[in-house]
Amino acid sequence: MARLAQTAGLTDVQQEILSTVRDFVDKEIIPVATELEHRDEYPQDIVDGLKELGLFGLMIPEEYGGLGESLLTYALCVEEIARGWMSVSGIINTHFIVAYMLKQHGTQEQKDHFLPRMAAGDIRGAFSMSEPALGSDVSAISSKAVRDGEEYVLNGQKMWLTNGGTSSLVAVLVRSDEGHPEGTAPHKSMTTFLVEKEPGFGEVRPGLTIPGKIDKMGYKGVDTTELIMDGLRIPANRVLGGVTGRGFYQMMDGVEVGRVNVAARGCGVAQRAFELGVRYAQQRHTFGKQIAQHQAIQFKLAEMATKVEAAHAMMVNAARKKDSGERNDLEAGMAKYLASEYCKEVVEDAFRIHGGYGFSKEYEIERLYREAPMLLIGEGTAEIQKMIIGRRLLEEYRFQG
Repeated sequence: MARLAQTAGLTDVQQEILSTVRDFVDKEIIPVATELEHRDEYPQDIVDGLKELGLFGLMIPEEYGGLGESLLTYALCVEEIARGWMSVSGIINTHFIVAYMLKQHGTQEQKDHFLPRMAAGDIRGAFSMSEPALGSDVSAISSKAVRDGEEYVLNGQKMWLTNGGTSSLVAVLVRSDEGHPEGTAPHKSMTTFLVEKEPGFGEVRPGLTIPGKIDKMGYKGVDTTELIMDGLRIPANRVLGGVTGRGFYQMMDGVEVGRVNVAARGCGVAQRAFELGVRYAQQRHTFGKQIAQHQAIQFKLAEMATKVEAAHAMMVNAARKKDSGERNDLEAGMAKYLASEYCKEVVEDAFRIHGGYGFSKEYEIERLYREAPMLLIGEGTAEIQKMIIGRRLLEEYRFQG
């Protein structure tokens, strides 16, 4: 075995794409990631390189200028990118989710208008579901849209937008009571709006403000922001799919594939942590020999490698299930849950192998140690994944007594 996390059954095209991405990561991302991360600097040169590779259109159909690749191909590319620097995979992920939602749920006019420019990377996507007091309770959304002629007026505050500043298109989930009488279930009175804006911070269009970046423990470089709507007017033809009340289902569909993406990120970060740990273990000497020759370290490396392999296998299974057209919320939930938890554990073990040097900003593992916790939260916490998994298992194993 040349290295961990190999994927069987890939086509020649998939292997060529992954080889190209891995080469790009090794040459263009890993050498500069830690420096850019410590400066919290947006990786513009890296993003431009990904644009040239066509990765912003990886899953967008060829008729719209994309590569028309599968979720599996995309997830494996994300795994490679996250291995280099997780923040870069976040820049790609939110764009991918919006493009996926447009492809699956958009009107023909919306697809024709947005997808070709998204495939080229000229439009960058972000999506907005969470709010300051929301947490995991999506049904508690308070941002609201009210119809006014051929427009809707949006008011409210959204939170935790990845690419909030650098994006030019945001899919925003709000409550819309039009056509939904009082007493309608909350998830049936939500609508996704496609909000175009100028990149940047401050008032980016009348009624829409993107405050400055949120200062984070990790996951730096990529901008994470709030979004404030105060009398924001959006044309009715920018309701995703053209019909109100479907936003919750559209967002959940996007989040479902996003969970495969987060699982892939966890796999990539864990792979890099293992690489750093196994390399350092062969460089550091104690008691007259490499620390890799001590049984305690070998046990730790064995556990780390097994977790990397298991997480990768579950991520690949979840992606292939979705690509087959089958429901994959169970597999995606399991993959996201396992990969994020194992990522945290593998990173911590690599940190322990580094000893005191792991606490130094001169060593890459320090950055990974701060990045891994984000995966425990993004696209649903472990507790949310367990709820999804448990409910689906009860559906599949319903006792007929």
